[in-house]
Amino acid sequence: MTTASESTTSKDHEIGSLDGELDGAPDSTPPKEKMDLPRIERAIKEILIAVGEDPNREGLRETPARVARMYAEMFRGLHDDARVHLQKFFTEQYDEMVLVRDISFNSMCEHHMLPFSGKAHIGYVPNGKVVGLSKLARVVEVVSHQPQVQERMTEQIANLLIEELDVKGVAVVIEATHSCMTIRGVRKPSSVCVTSAMKGIFRSNLSSRSEVMTLIYGNQR
Repeated sequence: MTTASESTTSKDHEIGSLDGELDGAPDSTPPKEKMDLPRIERAIKEILIAVGEDPNREGLRETPARVARMYAEMFRGLHDDARVHLQKFFTEQYDEMVLVRDISFNSMCEHHMLPFSGKAHIGYVPNGKVVGLSKLARVVEVVSHQPQVQERMTEQIANLLIEELDVKGVAVVIEATHSCMTIRGVRKPSSVCVTSAMKGIFRSNLSSRSEVMTLIYGNQR
């Protein structure tokens, strides 16, 4: 397995490759034709009325349309298939860990329809197949842009790599701040939720699991 010092150099290369692939990415305009925007607008107008506001006052007249466009963007993952980003791979006889850290994301909690955001770390040990590093970021984008809970999102990402790449092991760690906990309810703004999914070698081999966690967090903890 890769040592921690080797990982630092490897990470710099990985992030450079990731940025390079994303720079040439096509426009990610949300598929508005797949969403009933007028219906969303009507629903938002009803909510404004229900809370005691006047949806016809100047500051709110265009709010329903703005919210509809926002929902089209935030929920575009409902109409995308994350698997397509893992179907183009390269055959490589590489059996050491591949790790991409700090993949930022924004998602929407399905319990209160409030956003949560953070970063995902994905490590895997290939079994003859490797994917472009930006593909892992694209998987996170698709899975996060739908009504979610963090626990399910973590499992979904891990299972996609197991199913599509037949990897020897995958480790997914997600750290996020949930506005449904920071701005309402218990109102604890400093709280961070951390979830993990360990599959294959990362579940069965303690040293592999310890290594990936060390490479993710280094001396932070």
